[in-house]
Amino acid sequence: MFESVTSRAESFKQPWGGLIRRKQFSVVEFNDDKNLWPDENVDPRIIGLAVDYLVRFIQGAKPENAFKISLLGASILRSEQPKEDISQELLKSLTGNNATSIISACRLSGYDVCYRKGKSFYKSVKSINPDEKTIENIQIMVERSISFWEKYGPVVKNGFEFNEDSYTLLIGCGDGDYLTKDTLWDFKVSREEPRSKNRLQLLIYYLMGKHSKIKEFDTITKIGMFNPRKNKLYVCNISDISQNIIDYVSYYVIGYGWNREDCYNYLNDEYEDCDEEYYNIMKERIDWYCEEHNLC
Repeated sequence: MFESVTSRAESFKQPWGGLIRRKQFSVVEFNDDKNLWPDENVDPRIIGLAVDYLVRFIQGAKPENAFKISLLGASILRSEQPKEDISQELLKSLTGNNATSIISACRLSGYDVCYRKGKSFYKSVKSINPDEKTIENIQIMVERSISFWEKYGPVVKNGFEFNEDSYTLLIGCGDGDYLTKDTLWDFKVSREEPRSKNRLQLLIYYLMGKHSKIKEFDTITKIGMFNPRKNKLYVCNISDISQNIIDYVSYYVIGYGWNREDCYNYLNDEYEDCDEEYYNIMKERIDWYCEEHNLC
């Protein structure tokens, strides 16, 4: 209930092969004659965020905008652990694709978890110390990302969020990566090929963007991913996704079109085995949601 887009895409049980099939994506592989070191000493999720945010910053975004989610996370932490908030100091040290900036970007990205998952998942950003090989890998991935945008840009919107009308009982937050004129792009630095959850996440972003009536989505005809670690892009024409799949994801994955009965059926399916106190808490949240959205 009220999951993030990423969490919902991960938790939803898809049929074998996924709702959107791998073969629906075209693949382009680039070659820059550079090889990444096999080992890194920083969590890959932190590396992915650091690469993404650094690219936004280097391409002209103000640091407070490029690292917006990180700063929101730091602000959540500040009230209880003020000494852990060194976000402004880190922000001021950002200058480009160099070692100092990369270390600061990794540490700033460590605050994201407070916003995305909660303070209980936070680990001190002061313990994030990328070694030389990790720094070199991040530098290469940033360079590859900038080269990618030189060919497939320009970016018309980055770090986009949805309006309140697009959120549902099932999905309560989410922020996309990039929009160009005709494509919604997500950046991944996984060592693996895109999985079904990654493909589903892209479609969720697209449908929520359309529901938000964000004007840049009027010209979006494709969804895609770029992986600077593998130096590969994956892109799918939305017209190649059947209307049945789009309707299914809209209703069952996101929760568009739900009425009050659907909400309480979800409550009973998901929480009937929980203890009474927790069940009642969830029921109160659903009661509030139904009243807030005038569901009948």
